[in-house]
Amino acid sequence: MQVIEAQVMDATHLELTSPIQVPRGSKVVISIVTPEIDKEHKEWIEMSLQRLQSAYGPDEPDYLLTRISAPNPEFEP
Repeated sequence: MQVIEAQVMDATHLELTSPIQVPRGSKVVISIVTPEIDKEHKEWIEMSLQRLQSAYGPDEPDYLLTRISAPNPEFEP
């Protein structure tokens, strides 16, 4: 079984993303997959965004200059 993506050109035509090696006139079976994000995937994305916001948000603690092991000479406070 091959899995090939295609773009719908109109109601009766598809454009394949890569060529297939089948004889002209062959019959193929097409499975339509909707690009919806499933619930679990959506929850993972939302949780990741929440963690990023908490890590880089306004409540992030200040760090003492003594904790810097290699200062960035281009940094201007």
